[in-house]
Amino acid sequence: MVEKTGKKKNKPGIAVILSGLVALAMVLVFTYLAVRTAIFFTAPYNWYEKLVAFFLLLAETFVIMHSFGYFLNIYHVLRHGKPQKSSLPETTFALSEYPPVAILVASYHEPLEVLTDTLTCFYNLTYPNKQLYFLDDTRYELPGWDKEEITLYRKQIDELCRDMGVHLFRRRWRGAKAGIINDFMEFIDGREKEGYEFTANGNRPRQGAEKYLAVFDADMNAFPDFVEPLVARMEADLKLAFIQTPQYYSNFEHNRVARAAGLQQAVFYEYICEGKSLSDAMFCCGTNVIFRREAFLDVGGFDESSVTEDIATSYKFHSKGWSSAYFNKVCAFGMGPEDLGAYFKQQFRWALGTTGLGREMLFRFLKNPGALPFRQWWEYFLSGTHYFVGWAFFTMLMCPVLFLILDIPSFFAKPEIYFLVFIPYLLLSLSVFFLTLERRQYALKDLVVGQLLLGMSFPVFMKASLLGFLGYRGTFGITPKGRSLSLPMVDLWPQVLVCMLSAAALVWGVNRLIYEPDSTLALVMNSFWCLYHLLILSTAVFYFNQPEGG
Repeated sequence: MVEKTGKKKNKPGIAVILSGLVALAMVLVFTYLAVRTAIFFTAPYNWYEKLVAFFLLLAETFVIMHSFGYFLNIYHVLRHGKPQKSSLPETTFALSEYPPVAILVASYHEPLEVLTDTLTCFYNLTYPNKQLYFLDDTRYELPGWDKEEITLYRKQIDELCRDMGVHLFRRRWRGAKAGIINDFMEFIDGREKEGYEFTANGNRPRQGAEKYLAVFDADMNAFPDFVEPLVARMEADLKLAFIQTPQYYSNFEHNRVARAAGLQQAVFYEYICEGKSLSDAMFCCGTNVIFRREAFLDVGGFDESSVTEDIATSYKFHSKGWSSAYFNKVCAFGMGPEDLGAYFKQQFRWALGTTGLGREMLFRFLKNPGALPFRQWWEYFLSGTHYFVGWAFFTMLMCPVLFLILDIPSFFAKPEIYFLVFIPYLLLSLSVFFLTLERRQYALKDLVVGQLLLGMSFPVFMKASLLGFLGYRGTFGITPKGRSLSLPMVDLWPQVLVCMLSAAALVWGVNRLIYEPDSTLALVMNSFWCLYHLLILSTAVFYFNQPEGG
C-alpha cells in the first residue's frame, strides 16, 4: 500500500461527479457485454472460429463482472459520503475500561532479526491490559535440518521471549497457522492436551482467557496505538466478530517487486475493502486483525480445511450472524516479497486457497442459498473467482496472435459496432479506475507498475486456480524475506513464450497489412494488441527480475 503524505480535501461536489461517472461506467459495462454477446451469436463464424470467439467472450464476461463489482464498491463508498458503520475515525476512542487482549504472533522458523523487531513493537503497544504471546510453530524435529543450528535457534527464541516478557507457546505440529492458533485457544480455555508447552514470561500474570485476540504475521510490526480504537469499536458493537486493518510494506521504497506488490494491495485495501465492509462482507486477511474470542468459540475456531483459513473462517462468522468491519488506516507494517520467486510463491498460495474456497462457496450456495444475504454471496463470489483472471488474460493474449497468424477472428465480424461501444467502455473504465485512486493520492505511474506485475503473473494464477478448483489443497509455506534473487529465464518460460508469439504475430500482421488492404481495421487493432501485450510482458520480465531492484 502506498504511504499517503498529506491530506487532500475531497469536496462533496467531486464525490457527486465521480459517483455519476461510476454509475455511467457500470451502464457502459453491460452495454458493451450485450453488444459483444449479440455479435458473437450473429457472426458467420466456422466452428473453430466460434470456439475461439466463445472463449474470448467468456474472458471478457469475467472481466466485466469483476469490473462491475469493483465499480459497485466504489459507488457505495462515494455515495455513502460519511464514516461508514463498519469504519472507524482516525481519532482514538476513549475507553472507560480496558478489557484483556491477547496479542498473538504465529511463526514458522522466521529469521531471528525479524522476530526481534516484531516483538519489540508488541512490547511498545500502549494498551495497558495486554498479554503478549509468541506461538512458535517451528518443526524442530524435521529431518534434514542441522541439529546444532536448530537447537541454537530454539534457545535463541526462548531467550528472546524471556527478555521481551512474551509468553511462549509450542505444541506438536499440525495444521500450520490455523492449527496452532486453535490449539492455543484450547490452551487458554483450560483444555490442555499432550504436547502443549507454555512458558510464562513477563511481570504481568495471566488472569484467565482474554476477551479479544489481535493476530499478526511474524513480520508485521504494529504501531503503538494499534489496539485502543479497535477495542473501543468492538466494545460498541457486540455483533462484531473481527475488525481488519490494511497491510503496508516497509520495503516499499527500496525494492521494485515489494513496491508493485504493495500497489496491488493498495487497490484492494481502498475501495474494495470499504465496499465489502458496507455490505457486511469484509473477510479476514490473516494479519493485523482483532477478533472477539466469543465469536471464535461460537464458530469453533479457525477453519483448518483451507490454505486461506482466514477467508474460510470469515464465512463461518457471517453464516452464524456475526458482523465484520474494516478500518482503513495503516496500523502495522511488514515486509513484502522482494523478488519474483517470493512474489509468485505468495500469489500461488493465495490463489490456490481462495479459488478452493470459491469452489466450496459454490457448493454451499447451491445447497443452502439462504445461508447468507445476496450482498454477502456476491462479495464472496467475486473474491472466490478473482484468480481466474489469469485464464482471462491468457485468452486475451492469444486471440490477436491467432487472428494475425492463423486468420481466426474472434470479435471483428462487425468492427464499426464493436468500436462504437468498446472505446467508450474502455476509456471510461480506465478513467474511473485512475481518478478514484488519484482521489486517495495514488499516482498514475505507481498504479501502472502494480498492474504490470499483476499481468505477468498470469501463469501462476492459471495453475493455482485450476488446482484450487479441482480441490487440491496444497501446503503452507512462508514467503521468503531479506533477499532478492533473479529467476532463471527457464522459470519464466510462459511469459517469454507469449512475448515471442506476440512479436512473431506483430511482424506477420505488418506483412498482412501490406498485402491485405481489405482487412486494414482488424489487422491494425490486432497488431496493436500484440504490441501492447509484448510491451507489458517484456517490460515486466526485465524490470522485475532484477536482484535488489529499487
